[in-house]
Amino acid sequence: MMDPRGESAVLRALSQVAPGSPLRDGLDRVLQSGRGGLIVVGDGPDVLNICSGGFLLDAAFTPQRLSELAKMDGAIILADDASRIARANVHLVPNPNVPTAETGTRHRTSERVARSLHVPVIAISESRKEIQVYVGDQRHPLENVSRLLERSNQALQTLERYRSRLTTVTSTLSGLEVANLVTLKHVVEVLQRTEMVMRIANEIERNLVELGTDGRLVGLQLNELMGGVVDDRRLLIRDYFEEDASFRVEEAMEALSNLDDEGLFNEEIMAKTLHLAAAGTDLDASLNPRGYRLLARLPRVSESMVEQLVDKFHSLDQVLAASPEAINEIDGIASVRAEEVWAGLARIGASSERLRNES
Repeated sequence: MMDPRGESAVLRALSQVAPGSPLRDGLDRVLQSGRGGLIVVGDGPDVLNICSGGFLLDAAFTPQRLSELAKMDGAIILADDASRIARANVHLVPNPNVPTAETGTRHRTSERVARSLHVPVIAISESRKEIQVYVGDQRHPLENVSRLLERSNQALQTLERYRSRLTTVTSTLSGLEVANLVTLKHVVEVLQRTEMVMRIANEIERNLVELGTDGRLVGLQLNELMGGVVDDRRLLIRDYFEEDASFRVEEAMEALSNLDDEGLFNEEIMAKTLHLAAAGTDLDASLNPRGYRLLARLPRVSESMVEQLVDKFHSLDQVLAASPEAINEIDGIASVRAEEVWAGLARIGASSERLRNES
């Protein structure tokens, strides 16, 4: 799995060359004119130290200027945000000891500069009619918009199927929580499904970065499909997680995200990694939810009110069994609100029980 900082650098570079950006317009102009080019996005001291020859330009970036400057053989140096063209017709002299798997001179230079200086480097190949973006140890070919859209739509269809299955197992879990019949296996199954949905969504989000302005409709569909998933994931972990001084909810969520595919589909590894209750790895062990996830679904019940309910009653079954008078004892909950909360809890219980029986 890629280091988060490395992934962030790649996404930032891809956003700079996304369709609709001035830099992408300039790159397309160079490619369409049948020319190649080498462009470094960054003009810090480290970059300037490997520059030889060329001339200082320091002009505002425009796609037309980039296209004209690409007629020369040398590299073009841009500012970090690609808003200015710092130098042109530059000969780059990177460390020759930096390993590279590329064969062409331009691409070998691009990879060595990216690996040694950690700045985005773009190589345009006139013979292969393609654009490669190098960031650190990563090489990313820019795909055309139609291919990216096709791949994103396929991923959306997959996400929709997984999201539907997640809704089913989540509803089943809710019914089991109300009936106090939850086992470790039930919780792990929902978390597995949630993480699979999250990973598919992350792939689509990366495509959205590459699509730029052309990904608006894909983004709208993604937001609709992912509504509530992230919050439910965190609240579900809080319902069953055994927190201590060295391992808190945030660490548990990070551990879940960092599991490889083998760990994700191994229920015992999942349970052990996430410190789910005191059940250890006994998948048939009974668990008692605290109630964060279901209580958060109550209308007009704030996060602080959910915290107060759990602090007072400690578990979902105790909250569901509480009378309006007992709820009214909590600071900040008036008698009218206590009645509303009690009625909402009753509806959750009835609805979850019905869904469990239907599933």
